[in-house]
Amino acid sequence: MKIAITGALGHIGSKLIRELPIFFPKANILMIDNLSTNRFSSLYNLPTLGNYKFIEGNVNSINLYSILKGSDFVINLAAITDAASSFKRKKDLLNNNYNATKKIASACIETGARLIVISSTSVYGQQEGEVSENSPEALLKPQSPYAEVKLKEEKLIRELVKKNLKSVTLRFGTIFGVSQGMRFHTAVNKFCWQAVMNQDLTIWETAYDQQRPYLDLNDAVNALVFFIQNKYFDGEIYNVLTDNFSVKNVVDVIRESVPKLNIKFVQNKIMNQLSYRVLSTKIQNKGFIFKGDLRSGIKDTINLLKNSNNNFN
Repeated sequence: MKIAITGALGHIGSKLIRELPIFFPKANILMIDNLSTNRFSSLYNLPTLGNYKFIEGNVNSINLYSILKGSDFVINLAAITDAASSFKRKKDLLNNNYNATKKIASACIETGARLIVISSTSVYGQQEGEVSENSPEALLKPQSPYAEVKLKEEKLIRELVKKNLKSVTLRFGTIFGVSQGMRFHTAVNKFCWQAVMNQDLTIWETAYDQQRPYLDLNDAVNALVFFIQNKYFDGEIYNVLTDNFSVKNVVDVIRESVPKLNIKFVQNKIMNQLSYRVLSTKIQNKGFIFKGDLRSGIKDTINLLKNSNNNFN
């Protein structure tokens, strides 16, 4: 078995490449990353159980057909992921995220590889109440260029499925949890960093009591493994989230480890939508069980950071 991962050194990828050999001991794991974020450390101390190969390159410029030839599965994690900064990088997101997905999907059609596409629950945008994969497309209201491009990628994949692409699209909630290549620009990780560094927790003033979908990194990895193991490449879209939490829920858990918190409410042009909950019953009906835990994920992250700011005199 050969599994190729694009964007392999990022927050999700750096965890995934370490877990895959446990589930697929004889698999060849091909890692592709352009190292634009300098995550060299994601390649350090890979488990000896794995059979790895790393290729440095941008998927928009390398010969994907020759690289992916012989791959059974491709997991596309290559993307610019910071939604807040995407307002200043609309062209970059289209050139990088959308075009990369298009090129990878085309290479999968040529090589016969099955493709897992990572989308985002942020495509739902402004909603009231609970939403699911069955929500009409006309009601999807992405509120950032990042989410807009994700929705555009989903439409592309639906069209390519008609042209023999074997694929599945997973709408991930906001990731939290520890990995070798983790970043701190998303809500939970950012708040953990600010708390440990004795900084104000900068919270969008309209979002404190609003609920959003979050995804434990372990659940994310297990979901990717689940679709490969069961060969569920039906062209469908699945929501993947551990649970829905409010910012207040997150802050209350952080306060258990860092009691002295100072919250600073700020304005932001995104995340000003109504509170909404995303349902994940579709993937659960397939047999997937979410085991992630917000409290454990936050404590692991805080413990990782604490030694860097232990308030020495």
